[in-house]
Amino acid sequence: MRLSSGFLPTLKEVPAEAQIASHRLMLRAGLVRQTSAGIYAWLPAGLRVLRNIEQIVREEQNAIGAQEVLMPTVQSSELWKRSGRYDAYGPEMLRIRDRQDRELLYGPTNEEMITDLFGQVIKSYRELPQALYHVQWKFRDELRPRFGVMRGREFFMKDAYSFDASYDDAVAAYRRMMLAYLRTFQRLGVRAVPMKADTGPIGGDLSHEFLVLAPTGESGVFFDAALEEQDWLHESVDIADHSSLESFFSGVTKFYAATDEMHDEKAWEDVPADRRREGRGIEVGHIFYFGTKYTESMGISVSGADGNQFFPEMGSYGIGVSRLVGAIIEASHDEAGIIWPDSVAPFRAAILSLKPGDEAVDALCEKLYAAAPDSFLYDDRSERAGVKFNDADLMGHPWQMIVGPRGAKEGKVELKRRATGERFELSVEEALAKVLGADAAGKDAA
Repeated sequence: MRLSSGFLPTLKEVPAEAQIASHRLMLRAGLVRQTSAGIYAWLPAGLRVLRNIEQIVREEQNAIGAQEVLMPTVQSSELWKRSGRYDAYGPEMLRIRDRQDRELLYGPTNEEMITDLFGQVIKSYRELPQALYHVQWKFRDELRPRFGVMRGREFFMKDAYSFDASYDDAVAAYRRMMLAYLRTFQRLGVRAVPMKADTGPIGGDLSHEFLVLAPTGESGVFFDAALEEQDWLHESVDIADHSSLESFFSGVTKFYAATDEMHDEKAWEDVPADRRREGRGIEVGHIFYFGTKYTESMGISVSGADGNQFFPEMGSYGIGVSRLVGAIIEASHDEAGIIWPDSVAPFRAAILSLKPGDEAVDALCEKLYAAAPDSFLYDDRSERAGVKFNDADLMGHPWQMIVGPRGAKEGKVELKRRATGERFELSVEEALAKVLGADAAGKDAA
């Protein structure tokens, strides 16, 4: 994309309504614009980040055998009345009526709809297990939306649902999903620590929240440093083998990790002092086993091996895709702006022309841009160099490819790494190899 013709409106001033870093930087870097309270339009650069996160989430869901569907945003109230949640959900649910006076709602979640769809199709234990997911917009009518996309009313979310014939199979599905989540967050370039969450009346220990560490997090967190040192992408786990999944799960949950709500001082004292980590975290994912709560309440059963009907066991698994954009910024920024991990950045690099109109500079910039026009943002504006440097730092491109008259004459590019400030003077070929070669490295980002 050429910046001179791009729809990338950066702001010099800090927006008065933005209270936290991610909200300020998303507005200043031209990622989003607010259209009404808690609702945002995603501009080209912001949408690219959203899509990059969505794709990594999708790939890791597919890797554990989950199948993608797409459910509508508007749901019938009848589904929710069948489960008993229509009146119980509360004022966060946006209830609407169509011109035929039918009661509808803008979906805040999809347990009822997916259970109904499952029941329409699956009739026998032979068709189990099933794991279905979609990535879709949701709406919850927050009374006081704030902090930009971190607590908006409309949000983009991946929600998955598993259906199994037995408790043991449901536990295996849960553990597969935990592995997928840990790998997803590692590929996104953030560490999201899994923390045991309250299971409510269902009981048991199959509920975990995933929190990205950031000073502005809503929850206090306590965890063993060993959880930050694991390489989940190269963890050898046979997702089809229950014992392999159990070994993986035990390896994760043996380390202490809890939010302030679940914190146990006595257990915390057992963690070696040099491994204790405290801070704040932003919830970006939640996995939860709830058994037959929805299949039973909605009357969805399948035939068993003995010919009798039974209610399949279920779990639900959410990742806040749009919330992750804000969470990543909260965890990765400095005074100058955003520092994007390679895997989610809207552009791999910014090409900064320090003298537009100079024949050698223009030719070298065009050569760089032609190598990967979809991955590079070419700042071809007639602006001062300082403006271009400031905007490149603000927008957080992993690399800056700086082209000035002296270097252009020698066929050299100054390459700057945004995260570290390191600079290299390289040939065009060397610069392109270093920048575009980071594609593979992005998957291994820890």
